[in-house]
Amino acid sequence: MATERLSMRQIREILRQKWALGLSHRAVAQSLRVGLGTISSVVTRAQGAGLDWLQVQLLTDDVLEGRLYGRPEVAGQRQRPAPDCAWVHAERRRPGVTLELLHLEYLERHPDGYRYTRFCDLYRTWLERRRLSMRQVHRAGEKCFVDYAGQRPRLIDPTTGEVIAVELFVAALGASNYTYAEATRTQQVPDWIASHTRAFAFFGGVTAAVVCDQLKSGVVVPCRYEPGLQRTYEDFAEHYGTAILPARPAKPRDKAKIEAGVLVAERWILARLRNETFFSLAALNTRIAELRTALNARPMRLYRASRRELFERLDQPALRPLPSEPFVYGEWQVARVNIDYHVELHRHYYSVPYPLIHEVMDAWVSATTVELYHRGQRVAAHLRDDTPGRHTTNPAHMPKAHQQHLEWTPSRLIQWAETIGPQTAALVTAILADRPHPEQGYRSCLGLLRLSRRDGAARLEAACARALTAGVRSYRHVDAILKHGLDRLPPPEPAEPLPLAPAHEHLRGRDYYQ
Repeated sequence: MATERLSMRQIREILRQKWALGLSHRAVAQSLRVGLGTISSVVTRAQGAGLDWLQVQLLTDDVLEGRLYGRPEVAGQRQRPAPDCAWVHAERRRPGVTLELLHLEYLERHPDGYRYTRFCDLYRTWLERRRLSMRQVHRAGEKCFVDYAGQRPRLIDPTTGEVIAVELFVAALGASNYTYAEATRTQQVPDWIASHTRAFAFFGGVTAAVVCDQLKSGVVVPCRYEPGLQRTYEDFAEHYGTAILPARPAKPRDKAKIEAGVLVAERWILARLRNETFFSLAALNTRIAELRTALNARPMRLYRASRRELFERLDQPALRPLPSEPFVYGEWQVARVNIDYHVELHRHYYSVPYPLIHEVMDAWVSATTVELYHRGQRVAAHLRDDTPGRHTTNPAHMPKAHQQHLEWTPSRLIQWAETIGPQTAALVTAILADRPHPEQGYRSCLGLLRLSRRDGAARLEAACARALTAGVRSYRHVDAILKHGLDRLPPPEPAEPLPLAPAHEHLRGRDYYQ
């Protein structure tokens, strides 16, 4: 049976109770709640090493462990050079660097050093003592961890004095712990994406992956195995050539790096701001930038270097280059094409090719443009217009008949009417002026002018004169005049005005109502 490894304090207590107090194995086991076999194994090892209680009291923990288990070097024996475990841990983050390679480099410097098994054992012991997870070995330029701090900085509204809580976004690189922090108004998608963009600009490059929590701004369908990413977040990742790796729910070790980064940001940034007052987000971020610089310049005792130094040595050379243009934020929406081949977005209407009526469109809406996609293919692009109730129409999207209609203007219609005669021109002008919008009279005017093809220009001119005399302004009345031949009759005499009623006492006059 394998020996149960105990702490040196427990081993000393076993030997004290056994040799100094003279207790039995069973009594010691009951006292310390340790297995009887373990007690027997410790005592046997101590007796085999030729120890007694007096010697045990005089030996250090390292020497005593060496006498009992033969692991650490005993005082007086030849000491082998120990590996620099901090250096080993830092070098492992470089792409392609393995423990075997680092051991070979260690032997090149120290030919009498430890063999590979002992080398790895010392390194793992060093990791365990610092509570580091062995599986969290972050390669240079591999991952960027992002999250929001639990504590929130505050602003003061200069007009109302209201205290406004804002968010603290934190991003940390896996290999160097190089940290970016900024304050944002919200955790909504626009602020979330903008913070990522500024973080990459701050780092001067892009990591292979971004590890985030499953917050709503990044993950629309939370899932342990196949989380559904927010579509704009996917576009952002594609633009920067990176991958989004949402951490598993309730698994903080998946993003232990950012958990520690947030804690550091809260201690070295937010804690410094507790007695300071800010009236704008810009002023707050200016101060955060100063504290961020100081944080990255602080030496880390574990690595004997600052975050800035590790970044310049590890992450910076391994980062992918930034794209030529920053990411342009836009939101995806779904809209159905109306019968007039327009889709409604933010109470404004944008055209698409007319064969797509009744189809469902994916609309990408940015601050300046609107792009419409059908089955992954872009079919229309417009400048954004937030005027409610108005239309933005590309003439190429219209049917041919509608395009021809679009070509007509009031002046063109009047010019056509003048070629027929002055009475026709006068009636066309009256029809256009009689409508709230001239476009509403286009069809009437076109129908009127085309009557000349059926009945001739002379008859149409006479019919328009009769219509003007009668005070009618429509295509239907002129068509009726021509069909019944009324244009060939002499023009009607103007009606005599009705006589005024004689004056009498019941007529009050307009002065009565003053």
